[in-house]
Amino acid sequence: MRNRFFLLIAVVTVAGAYSQTKPAARPDLSGTYDIATQTPLIRPANVSGRLSLTDEEAKALAARIAAEKARRNQATDPNRQAPPVGGDGSEGAAGNVGGYNVLWVDNGEGAFKINGQWRTSILVDPENGQMPPMTPEARKRIAERGRMNRPNRGDAWWVKEGISPGPYDDPELRPLGERCLLGFGSSAGPPALPVLYNNVKQIVQAKDTVMILNEMNHDARIVRMNATHEPPEIRRWLGDSIGRWEGDTLVVDTTNFTDRPALFNASRNLHVVERFSRIDDKTLLYKFTVEDPTVWTKPWSGEYVWPATESRIYEYACHEGNYALTNVLRGARLLEAEAAKK
Repeated sequence: MRNRFFLLIAVVTVAGAYSQTKPAARPDLSGTYDIATQTPLIRPANVSGRLSLTDEEAKALAARIAAEKARRNQATDPNRQAPPVGGDGSEGAAGNVGGYNVLWVDNGEGAFKINGQWRTSILVDPENGQMPPMTPEARKRIAERGRMNRPNRGDAWWVKEGISPGPYDDPELRPLGERCLLGFGSSAGPPALPVLYNNVKQIVQAKDTVMILNEMNHDARIVRMNATHEPPEIRRWLGDSIGRWEGDTLVVDTTNFTDRPALFNASRNLHVVERFSRIDDKTLLYKFTVEDPTVWTKPWSGEYVWPATESRIYEYACHEGNYALTNVLRGARLLEAEAAKK
């Protein structure tokens, strides 16, 4: 009887110790989120030095956005004249020759709010809401890229300037978004940034893996939990993401990008750390820090909310019936033929 009593005490003691030391359950971040927002990445000049808008300013912003979308959604005049060669220089693709009309635009109805504040920018570090200075090497590289990606104003300028190969001589010279390889604007990330449309994300959280499905460009990011990065010679469009928990926050560390990541101006040396945490049952707080010492002179960070949505993720069928890319190349050949006759 005495031995049984001591055995009972031992079992209770061990069970109590185990209940105190076993890890707490992690929050489930699974869900579907619409990250569309009118808050820009970089702080506009008219709110320079300000982290937030007043309630009145946020309300006025939402009203202006609704009015502009209503104006642009009006029926087009069927008797309008064709735009001049090269476009008329107004807002829109290639000088308003073509591009998306407002039917396609789904970029939010107003600013987002964190801790009761309507934010003026996603960027929070540097504190002025501006990008940090770029390195001299990066500025040189971007200038050269800009030389090859100037707007097409209806003439074969690359022929006139003797640029060979020209920007339309090979489909692989065209931007990745144009080729449907990645979404534009770092939509899938990392970091994941709001874009013009298709801003819905879905998170599926399992024990050893977290999947982030992006409506644009149908990209699925696979985060391997408590793992180590792949060897540096293994490179991926969206990088190699590994995750860990810090309390109730999911921390995702991503490296091993290709030479042309989705993030504008970044290089293969890009390193992104993201933090996902719950504000409430319907909202995630998303934070990120970007580091690329070959492009920016210091790291930069941002944050914004991911609100839950009942919206469904639609297929981003970019490749199917994509006659735009072949027509871009075909149009360049016509311009070159015209230039040869002059």
